[in-house]
Amino acid sequence: MTAERVRVLWPDHLGLPRGKYVPVSVAERGIRHCKGTWALGFDREMTPYTPGSGWESGLPDMEATFDVSEIRPGWEDGTRVVIADLESHGAPVAVSPRAALRRAVADWEQEGLKSYAGIELEAYLLEPDGAGRFRPIDTPGAFVYGTGTAVDPHGVIDDIWRAADKAGLLLESVNSEYDNGQFELTLRYDEALRAADDAFLFKVLAREVAAKRGFLLTFLGRPFVDRGGSGLHLNLSWTDESGANVVNGAESEDGLSDLARHCIAGLLEHHRALAGLCAPTVNAYKRLKPAQLSGYWANWGYDHRGATVRVSPERGTGARLEHRLSDGAAPVHVALAAVLQACRLGAASKADPGPSEGGNGLDVVEATVGTPPNLGAALDELEADTALVEAIGAELVAQHLAVKRTEWQKFSEAVTDWELREYLPFL
Repeated sequence: MTAERVRVLWPDHLGLPRGKYVPVSVAERGIRHCKGTWALGFDREMTPYTPGSGWESGLPDMEATFDVSEIRPGWEDGTRVVIADLESHGAPVAVSPRAALRRAVADWEQEGLKSYAGIELEAYLLEPDGAGRFRPIDTPGAFVYGTGTAVDPHGVIDDIWRAADKAGLLLESVNSEYDNGQFELTLRYDEALRAADDAFLFKVLAREVAAKRGFLLTFLGRPFVDRGGSGLHLNLSWTDESGANVVNGAESEDGLSDLARHCIAGLLEHHRALAGLCAPTVNAYKRLKPAQLSGYWANWGYDHRGATVRVSPERGTGARLEHRLSDGAAPVHVALAAVLQACRLGAASKADPGPSEGGNGLDVVEATVGTPPNLGAALDELEADTALVEAIGAELVAQHLAVKRTEWQKFSEAVTDWELREYLPFL
């Protein structure tokens, strides 16, 4: 393709990249989309009267708007890309994930602090199995923290890196994870909105590069029962007006500021409700189990991978809090907005996080509170946490609850292959 065009994208409630291709000559006019999108599930069915969908008024339009200066290099030939904000009648669309993150960032700015994030993604690279499905790539010589052909024999991850570089999406590191076919892909830290935008675009890019080669890259929380899950780790820090990292506490014994401790406490206090947004699929709760090092427990620890809030060993400018509850199926803007707001609530109340985790995170754990057992219970916890709901945005949460309760109901009513294998021969 030689004609110059712009791919206008925006993140929806399912984490999908909605949008349109338009010629450069008309890009700045703004692009219209149907509000009914907010009622859609993955199966394309709509939940009636979903907040924000305009169901009661004929599914009207909303407008995707952006400044032309924000148009970026893309990874497709002849195509640049931009992430749009969504407006309706001149006001931000309340159920927009990007709007929720803008609100969280602005709320912290009211406290005189700028929010930063570093985002780590985990994903499995899959190949066709010849029977219409996908399986992890065959890498018998792979090992954790592997690089090169032993873990990426087809060069797909190399292709993803090259495409990301072309698009200006800066990778901090790439390596294989614990299980064969699984990779960790870490993006450069940045201001929170830019970091989420980059992670959103990177997921689109990575899946499309893999698909062109005939592979499937999945960020699903736990696609295989015999292998570990894939997380979305959010590394958080804030700077004050002087540019100092306020997570760092130079005068404290452990190098953590009082603000950092209050933020940890906020994440723990709202842990069960956060699951409803950060683990928003039925599958997510196959990953969130004890002894999975996955963010199941409401706990924190110093450089402890068995804790949901891991305090990085770096101090000074590199001090940060790593939140490990989310998986890659979570819309990254929503997940980041939610954890930033939980931190802010903890800071506002000057909450105490209690003692750090002293167990090994596997067979010995001191924490006693875990995530809800399934998506349905997590949605109930989210709805009940009114402080967090108001902080994130009541209409966004109501929209999320409507669509996700439909998803949970469909799963609960489905007859699975396991049921047929287990019972059909006997009953």
